[in-house]
Amino acid sequence: MNEFMDFFSGSDPENVSTSVKLLLLMTVLSLAPSILILMTCFTRIIIVLSFVRTSLATQQMPPNQVLIGLALFMSFFIMAPTFQEVNKTALTPLFEEKIELDEAYERASIPFKEFMSAHTRQKDLELFLSYAKMDKPKKIEDIPITALVPAFAISEIKTAFQIGFMIFIPFLVIDMIVASVLMSMGMMMLPPVMISLPFKILLFVLVDGWYLVVKSLLQSF
Repeated sequence: MNEFMDFFSGSDPENVSTSVKLLLLMTVLSLAPSILILMTCFTRIIIVLSFVRTSLATQQMPPNQVLIGLALFMSFFIMAPTFQEVNKTALTPLFEEKIELDEAYERASIPFKEFMSAHTRQKDLELFLSYAKMDKPKKIEDIPITALVPAFAISEIKTAFQIGFMIFIPFLVIDMIVASVLMSMGMMMLPPVMISLPFKILLFVLVDGWYLVVKSLLQSF
């Protein structure tokens, strides 16, 4: 413990620089879950995938771990250009001691602002700007991150629900048809969901549903 404290309290500039980098890394790691969920496409993807599983009525199939893993790697794939831009303009110059920490933060926020603003509804952004009594920004760089992140989050949730609604429609039709057939046959005690489940899975497999869902998500960005 004493060696750890001496490492941070040392007067050697190299030690101080390393300490700042280590502190920055610890801060980023502690905020990583929030950054991943609210500042990337992860929210839209995981909600849509959850809607797919709910519409199929397959309970826990696919499992949560599979859906989260798929959403995670899809998020990395979609956000790769943004991450590369952050690394090129902010992280690499910071680690090479060409810029200060404050400038690195400003540079790193610009690619994220550009991505989020492209998928944020104007109405949602104006809601937070008006509540905080902020002036309308003239360019993307002027948008405060504290207003852009929640506006982006609710825009993503709305978009995900719109996609989820479209996914629900064909499966709802199958449920209605099966329920009507069962009632016409007088089999009202038999749960329609139990009979419609194989037909919904069959339809989903025949149309290559996972391919279509993932394709739609990729094209939406």
